[in-house]
Amino acid sequence: MTVKIAHSPNSLNTNTAIAPEVNNSKVEDRTTANTVLEMNTETLAAVVLQELQDTLKTKPAKVETVTFRIAQEVERICQKSNRIQNSGEVQSWQLSLARHRWQKCVQYYKLGSKQGRVELHSLLASMIYRHIASFRAQLSFQGRYNLIEDFLQGFYIESLRAFRREHSLDQDYTPRVKLELAEYMAFTEQYAKRQIGLPGRNRQRLIVLRAQSFAKGQPPETSLDIEMAVESPKGEDAEAFSRSSAVQQVREQMVSEAVDPAEAVLRDRVVSELINYFEAQGQDQCIDYLRLKLQDYQASDIDKELGLTSRQRDYLQQRFKYHVEKFACSKNWKLVHQWLGADIDQKLGMTSDKWEAFQATLSPEQQQILQLKRNGEDEQAIAKTIKCTPKQLQKRWAKLLDMAWVFRNNDQS
Repeated sequence: MTVKIAHSPNSLNTNTAIAPEVNNSKVEDRTTANTVLEMNTETLAAVVLQELQDTLKTKPAKVETVTFRIAQEVERICQKSNRIQNSGEVQSWQLSLARHRWQKCVQYYKLGSKQGRVELHSLLASMIYRHIASFRAQLSFQGRYNLIEDFLQGFYIESLRAFRREHSLDQDYTPRVKLELAEYMAFTEQYAKRQIGLPGRNRQRLIVLRAQSFAKGQPPETSLDIEMAVESPKGEDAEAFSRSSAVQQVREQMVSEAVDPAEAVLRDRVVSELINYFEAQGQDQCIDYLRLKLQDYQASDIDKELGLTSRQRDYLQQRFKYHVEKFACSKNWKLVHQWLGADIDQKLGMTSDKWEAFQATLSPEQQQILQLKRNGEDEQAIAKTIKCTPKQLQKRWAKLLDMAWVFRNNDQS
């Protein structure tokens, strides 16, 4: 004979036996076990604290406060869920939910504040990419990206307010230490993924609903005649058209994105020469890294493309930086400085006052080298004049360029 037992949410806290005459001992054991297994907030917080510290091998600042908030949230969820209360396994649910939360918190903690923000931002952006604009909108990637950025800035504010509200924190509370920031980022991810019930027993993530509402609030698209926006106005109608805010925005964007052909040619020459330099040095991995950086790849994407760990990528970045600096101070210095607008004819990128002050810091030999370079003398002639080898001249010139870079970028000079 099978008897089904229904537990009310309060039954777990009252130690009241809810058992029929059949199998009294088993039911009593189950009820007692269920009461013991449901931990209070302090006990659960202690368990979370111990497990978190064992994982991190340290005791971060504010760890007791954060673990207590996790325990409070888990307890609130378990008390409100009839399914959990009726399961007879409340402690199992408590531990499972608590571990999920502190493990997510530890994940962001290990990433650090900067990379954690990047990972969270990328995750949320991928969740709303298709929903941030109406399906009729023919937006480019850049247009959709701009909308995502605008939306997420507002969503982060909403998430922080929800975090303060649900944990009964002050209205001006802001995460200060690393663990608190990790806690907030983990909360924001969980908050974005919350399932909201819709009519017809459908459910949708909260962030998607917010993004869809955001998309509906966007102003309608405006069609513009680009040729009329570029040309000078002729007639009253054309003048009125050219004064509209939409046309002004188009003109500003066209000017801001205009590329100087000469600059583009110089840039391509620098990139081509740099690639040739890497090939000569046997630095094929630096070439791959350069090409990905030119395509604005994020660090995590570079790791995936090149099959690197974060440690290997850090090493590659240092090697890349070393070779780029060596390239910029070698025989390619003139090309690089022309591209940067810091050629020797342009006072190495300094103002007149700074240029005079910089020259005053040079030794007589350095001043002589600088003057000979300005006169257009070749390396052989300069090396002969100052009585050194061409290789020694290159080293001295590289040192002078390095001094100029430091002086140019020092605001206190």
